[in-house]
Amino acid sequence: MKKTISEIKMHLIKLEEKWDKNTSFTLNEVNEVRHDYFLQSFKTVETKHLLQACIIKKGNRIALITFSINDEGEAFSLPQTPFGGLWVDGKIDSDSLLGFITFFSTSLKELGFSKITIVQAPRAYGDSSGLFTYLLFKSDFQLQRVLCHQLMKGRKQIKKWIEGNFPQLIKKAKENKYNVSMGNVQSFSFLDEIASWKEDRGHIPHKDLDRLIFQVSNFPERYFVITIIQEGKAVAHALAVKLTHDALYYFYSAINPKNQQNLTGKLLIASLIKLANEQKVSLLDFGSSEVTEQINHKLMYFKGTYAETFDNRETWVKEL
Repeated sequence: MKKTISEIKMHLIKLEEKWDKNTSFTLNEVNEVRHDYFLQSFKTVETKHLLQACIIKKGNRIALITFSINDEGEAFSLPQTPFGGLWVDGKIDSDSLLGFITFFSTSLKELGFSKITIVQAPRAYGDSSGLFTYLLFKSDFQLQRVLCHQLMKGRKQIKKWIEGNFPQLIKKAKENKYNVSMGNVQSFSFLDEIASWKEDRGHIPHKDLDRLIFQVSNFPERYFVITIIQEGKAVAHALAVKLTHDALYYFYSAINPKNQQNLTGKLLIASLIKLANEQKVSLLDFGSSEVTEQINHKLMYFKGTYAETFDNRETWVKEL
């Protein structure tokens, strides 16, 4: 039976488990989570409260996972964001991490929740991700979905690409009357154009533009828009987000279907790499290449001319 919010709050005060003399596990309700991955604290319309499970070692938090709780009694890490999952600051052994999974799973079940969903970030975002998903599998979580991301890694590699390719590309762009606008979001009119272009291509626009606008408005320093202009008219837009201090994510984009020039797409990606270089990140995440959950092989091939490696974002589910 689901418990009321007041019952959960009273119970949460007691949710702490000692693992060894230096390590303990906690589960608490939080109003705000300050973390390098800034979307840890984002609440959706369905979020009734946020629960944060932590591993504490010698008084310091070394790992956390945040769950959004809805009216259906489901714990989700995290809905309507690129991903949630486990974030680790430092080293953690498999034994204590497995104990931590058992702790938050058992605690959520005792609180009356019926389901846990975890969208774990690709391994490039944290060295412990592979171990964590392995231990989820060993803890009877089921793999529900896999999205393949394409990545460019390393500040030197990003800078090297810019130095070796960008000047020639810009020269060609100017010859074809192209210009590039790039910076923080000043207005949201570009979202209407992206939606229109996607519909013209038979693709589905972003499902919740109001939520996206809310996120951008609350974290304006984290979001960037790139616009490709030809002869005074916008022909492509891309929205990128700095998910952590060291990672830029290619989030949402479209090219006007009436502008099918190969140079448009090349200039869009090149500008994204230039932005990553300017922001001094060591990870550029080109995202997945799916349209209505089907593989877009052409897009994957195109991104592959820039990306160096593949990595997976995994969704794990456990019925309690």
